[in-house]
Amino acid sequence: MKNLFITLLLATLFAACSTSDSDNAAFVTLLGSDTLAVEQLHKTDSSITAQVILRSPETRFSTYHLDLDETGGIKEMVRTDYPPTTGFTGEGAIGQTIIRSGDSLAIEVMRDNEMTSYMAPYQEGVLPFIDMVHWPFEVAFNHAAETGQDSVNQPMLSGNRISNFVIVAIEDDSMTIRHPFRGVMGVNVNPEGNLEFLDAGLTTRKLKVHRVAELDIDALSSRFANNPIGELSGAVSAEFSFKDTDFRVDFGSPQKRDRELFGGVVPYGEVWRTGANRATHFYTSNDLRFGDLEVPAGEYTLFSIPEPDGGTLIINAQTGQNGNSYDESRDLGRVPMEVSTQDEVTEAFTITVEETDEGGRINLIWGDTLYSSDFVIE
Repeated sequence: MKNLFITLLLATLFAACSTSDSDNAAFVTLLGSDTLAVEQLHKTDSSITAQVILRSPETRFSTYHLDLDETGGIKEMVRTDYPPTTGFTGEGAIGQTIIRSGDSLAIEVMRDNEMTSYMAPYQEGVLPFIDMVHWPFEVAFNHAAETGQDSVNQPMLSGNRISNFVIVAIEDDSMTIRHPFRGVMGVNVNPEGNLEFLDAGLTTRKLKVHRVAELDIDALSSRFANNPIGELSGAVSAEFSFKDTDFRVDFGSPQKRDRELFGGVVPYGEVWRTGANRATHFYTSNDLRFGDLEVPAGEYTLFSIPEPDGGTLIINAQTGQNGNSYDESRDLGRVPMEVSTQDEVTEAFTITVEETDEGGRINLIWGDTLYSSDFVIE
């Protein structure tokens, strides 16, 4: 059913030609049932031109033109941005330039209506990394296929830093690419390395990228101009007070977006960041006790291991870290969670702290599932 849904969605949104052209391509990036980005590109042996509509947090329209040097890396790239009210039919303005100069890259970026300039190192074959945009990956996969090697390091520029993305050939029609800190993405490619499908389900992004033959970019510009999808996982700070005790929970709140959640987006039996982005932080003004675990007043981070029949809530003494930076050695302790099903569906992941007769309860709520752990106030 899920594959049928995606097929119907793509067929509804995008008009595809019957044949594929390796020099022209289009990508549709889905996050669950939401279209996060669309891209249309034209490639030559020495350049790439791409039109991109990105819908988070606001709708942005950009055209990229990249000239490649003799190593297949950045010779010059210009990004032109267009007003969200008019899309590509409006008057564009240069938003970024990257120019190779010897062993450096000279970069200018428009910020707060002023151009900011800085330098970055140059590496042979370096390509731009553009968050949630995937046409540079196609160029990287083309380069990897040309080498004929089982594994290659693809340098990619983000800001003023270059990171290596490791591309591994699995079979003739599949590769993987490892983001330096988000994880591994599975990729289907054709013999030239053209990107056919990318699955980032094992990374923190959870995106799926589909290749289509053609986009009606003008129609999509009108459709998406005033229709952003907002923050992917907005930051929430929730405060609760009862029994002379104050609580605060700060967490990233991802959306359901018609996805299978626990056992799907959140695998069973694995440590979960319990939200998104920054680690989930929990503050209590008084000492608590979860079963036999004493939790002194103060601030902690919460991780969890969901299971079909319950799972584990992890209370960690480290604070200030990203949700990917879980250090088990800093655990204050682990306590069991109970799981139940609710009638309503909660679209945005939510954490609440509620009062009970014995003390209180921490609830992790997403979709129709609720995980909870009880505590008493000392």
